[in-house]
Amino acid sequence: MNGIFRVGAALSAFALVAACGNNDGQSDTETPTAAEETTTAQATDEASATAAGDITADALARHIEILASDDFEGRAPGTPGGEKTRNYITGEFQRLGLEPVNGSYEQPVPIVESTLNPETSSFSVNVNGEVRDLAYREDVVFWTKRITQSVSIDDADLIFVGYGIVAPEYDWNDYENLDVAGKTVVMLVNDPGYATQNPSLFNGNAMTYYGRWTYKYEEAARQGAAAAIVIHDTKPAAYGWNVVEGSWSGPQVDLQRADNGESRVAVEGWFSNETARDLFSAAGLDLDEQMQAALQPDFAAAPMTGLSASATLNNSIIRSEDANVLAMLPGKSAPDEYVLYMGHWDHLGVNPNTEGDDKIYNGAVDNATGIAAILEIAERFANNEEAPDRSVMFVGVTAEESGLLGSAYFGEYPPVPLKQIVSGVNIDAMLPTPPVKDMIVVGYGASELEDILQEAAAPFLRRLTPDPEAEKGYFYRSDHISLAKKGVPMLYASGGADFVDGGMEAGAAAGSDYRINRYHQPSDEYSKDWPMEAMVDTTKILYQTGAAIAYSNAWPNWYEGNEFKALRDAQRAE
Repeated sequence: MNGIFRVGAALSAFALVAACGNNDGQSDTETPTAAEETTTAQATDEASATAAGDITADALARHIEILASDDFEGRAPGTPGGEKTRNYITGEFQRLGLEPVNGSYEQPVPIVESTLNPETSSFSVNVNGEVRDLAYREDVVFWTKRITQSVSIDDADLIFVGYGIVAPEYDWNDYENLDVAGKTVVMLVNDPGYATQNPSLFNGNAMTYYGRWTYKYEEAARQGAAAAIVIHDTKPAAYGWNVVEGSWSGPQVDLQRADNGESRVAVEGWFSNETARDLFSAAGLDLDEQMQAALQPDFAAAPMTGLSASATLNNSIIRSEDANVLAMLPGKSAPDEYVLYMGHWDHLGVNPNTEGDDKIYNGAVDNATGIAAILEIAERFANNEEAPDRSVMFVGVTAEESGLLGSAYFGEYPPVPLKQIVSGVNIDAMLPTPPVKDMIVVGYGASELEDILQEAAAPFLRRLTPDPEAEKGYFYRSDHISLAKKGVPMLYASGGADFVDGGMEAGAAAGSDYRINRYHQPSDEYSKDWPMEAMVDTTKILYQTGAAIAYSNAWPNWYEGNEFKALRDAQRAE
């Protein structure tokens, strides 16, 4: 699980561990109607009946013990331990007789590390003729996604654009009739639904993708802005300024894109709340009043009269390459339709500066468990007497801990057409626990995959539990979002917090123990004393969920009103 994106999860440790292209061969098959579809219940029965063997604690533990051993040196991308991890996963895929994808078991992922030199870089605001230099990390944090050693903006007028959202399905457009070309757009974090707690506005308390800072920077670029700055606010952001100034300073790792990031705004960043209030006041605006105005769909952007931003960014750049690992079991009747299982193989590697004798961040829970589950699910599919109707693709993605980079590359440069990926399951950080009575669904209420999951979980006497901290947007902070925001329905579900013995109290204690004593620490190690019951059941349930789709012709979609549904509908209509 990505540390940058998971900070603030302490309130619910189980939410934390649950949270933690080639265009050939496109099918002309029309999406079947409900009456024409093979029911998922029938498909689940068929998959269960043809399964050879079963998923066991010993089998899962074997993979986890190997992947989380010191021999793998914490599985950091670009290291011998990372290469060893990729070779292990590839070897398992080959042992199972799975086929490479487009001729290879690896999808190269080009990565670039850009480090701002704060000594030679600056960000200032001209306030009615007086230049105010903003202190780096204290007043402002800024960077560029453009892969260049130097970039600058000069006197780019500031304009407040509310939440910076264009959401047709919510009849919302903060940029309506607005030309921000060459300007610095300033905006709020999260979305109006959270701010109002109005369940009929966006998704109420639960964050939508429009609330994520990633979306806001992307939308600003689409609008032609020169710079995009988000105003920090601890509660709607779900983390304090210390996280912002720590996470977005120092080396920043990103994908090497074909355009070297030139399609992004020149400067991205955050204002501290205090700095934003001072600047609004200097422009004759009251931030609190503007925040209230921004809650209305007819909000009109407010020019910050007399204020313009200038910035110079000087960077050092290092380019490298790693790889996603992927394989496929071809379908017998619809081989150009795909069911996807995804999980990240990387962790934090070795840190010689860590206190104590143990310097290796083994990442047993995070995410040797997810890769172990994927390998065991792959083995169940491979050993079935009858091949699935659709192809099943298994992907171990790299650089999740660096910002979901491997999955982002898969989403931007898919090895198969995105419209042909029926749906996918992301598996990330399964906590070893005794039996539980529930299953946490991060982003609960998103898609019809939850109906299939509920059907698969019922025989295990497990109910679906919504993410208890939906306002923090964990659904948008793990690898599945890289496919979801491209339209592909994705599911992110993991272990539960309601223990059969001990209930929610025991579950909370176990989750808290992991968060405090092992999460992103060298102590996240495998132990033969792990209770494996819930993990085994979870893996079986996720197998049955994917099998119900792979052995059918159903096309589960996003629920009506979800922010990705219109994209998926248009994608399938192409």
